[in-house]
Amino acid sequence: MSTYMEEYKRKLITAEQAAKLVQSGDLVDYGVFNSKPVDFDIALAERVGELENVGIRGTASVPPIPQVAVKDPTHKSFYYYSWYFTALDRALAPHQLVNHVPANFSEGYILLSRPMERYLPYWPEVWVAQTCPMDEHGNFNFGIGNAHNRALALQSKRVAIVEVNENMPRCLGGEGEYVNISEIDYIIEGTNQPLFCTPPDAPATPAEEKIAELVMEEIHDGCLIQLGIGSLPNYLGNMIAKSGLKDLGVQTEMFTSAYIEMYKNGCITNRKKAYDRDKSTYTFCYGTQETYDFLDNNPQCGSCTSIYTNLPFRISMHDNVISLNNIVEVDLMGQVCSESSGLRQISGAGGQLDWTQGAFHSMGGKGFLAFTSTYTDKEGNVKSRINPMLTPGSIVTVPRHVVHHLVTENGIICMKGRSIWGMTEGLISLADERFRDELVKEAHKMGIWSRTNKTFL
Repeated sequence: MSTYMEEYKRKLITAEQAAKLVQSGDLVDYGVFNSKPVDFDIALAERVGELENVGIRGTASVPPIPQVAVKDPTHKSFYYYSWYFTALDRALAPHQLVNHVPANFSEGYILLSRPMERYLPYWPEVWVAQTCPMDEHGNFNFGIGNAHNRALALQSKRVAIVEVNENMPRCLGGEGEYVNISEIDYIIEGTNQPLFCTPPDAPATPAEEKIAELVMEEIHDGCLIQLGIGSLPNYLGNMIAKSGLKDLGVQTEMFTSAYIEMYKNGCITNRKKAYDRDKSTYTFCYGTQETYDFLDNNPQCGSCTSIYTNLPFRISMHDNVISLNNIVEVDLMGQVCSESSGLRQISGAGGQLDWTQGAFHSMGGKGFLAFTSTYTDKEGNVKSRINPMLTPGSIVTVPRHVVHHLVTENGIICMKGRSIWGMTEGLISLADERFRDELVKEAHKMGIWSRTNKTFL
């Protein structure tokens, strides 16, 4: 330990000194989720007007607001990018303070860990991320922000820096959950800002409750559960916790508070998993303080890279994978949008395509893409989420040939192996009754449905 401390002291610098290491033309990576640096960001933002053409790349921005974005609204020095849009990113985007970087979550680690392809514009000159304090072996744990942090640290072209935060939970491995002092260049002792916590989930709507009830019927003892973000997945998770189901497994990109309830009620054992038995594996956590406290030094859970948790063939190695994720809109051709409303970026591809594919290829697995059949716009008008065509500008997140199951409060349909006629009829059955006649008319105009169709498939 004394040897590590000597090296620690040599590499210790202030946030202001670290910010001085950034040069014009650099790409700077800001860790992922809650591992975004805070003190370094404040110091770097003070260099507005001094630097030119510096790119800053983050993943799912969380408070505090990135100062390099808000202190440089005219891009004198900085351009801010995000792999996945959060509410904060959505607020910044209309002011052109952030731009989206599309990617499947499982591919992030691959893109950032191939030195033989350095001609691609992915590698940062500078990487900075918040970590736990150094342990007795000289390691800095990434805490609740594993994902692709290690790849960024090792492949940064010039400088790798950790910003230590004593509030970061120490999340045990796993795989790729740390960086060693020998692998970094500098250390900032941060001001230990509290980590951002999500507010309590909004209550599920009656439609979401019905969707959860429908999916619940598909879950049995021994299933592996992956839940996305939002009130619906959390409501389903809490239903599972109260169900009496046993020997459930967990492999997920995001660890949510619902898993804690499942642990409390003895639902999760991970004994049926193909690998990582007796351990819940995840790559990041974006949640409450209770959730962070649960993960801290907990050997029942393993922090892993995003390629480990999300690569579809790895998911499919487990039997009976049940995956539930939210979508925004689907058209009568079966194309799913989950990340935008027209041209307005809402989130990102994330891991939805990964889990849809992985669950389908799992023996006994089912991937559910869930949505309420309607929504109410700002003017109070009720609109259908099932439309003849996607809203112009909307992004296809999951292609129609990949979609497994779609579910609304009106039922579940399996989209695999269906004809276009069959897809159309199934989708109309999921729509709100107020919109079905119009959807039938539009489908007829499009030549994808008629009353004489024989929908064997």
